[in-house]
Amino acid sequence: MSKQLRITLINSVIGRPEPQRLTVKALGLSKLHQAVEHADTPQIRGMINKVIHLVQVEEV
Repeated sequence: MSKQLRITLINSVIGRPEPQRLTVKALGLSKLHQAVEHADTPQIRGMINKVIHLVQVEEV
């Protein structure tokens, strides 16, 4: 079984560039302090690295 990552939106996307907004939306986040879980894949890690200043990541 692969590892899971819990990703929580901790900063607002207001005033952020459009690519960052779309990346947060693609991760499934829309509201502050909302958390989603994704499998730990290179694709998800790449998306997280683009918006690491907006999210908090925990291994589950």
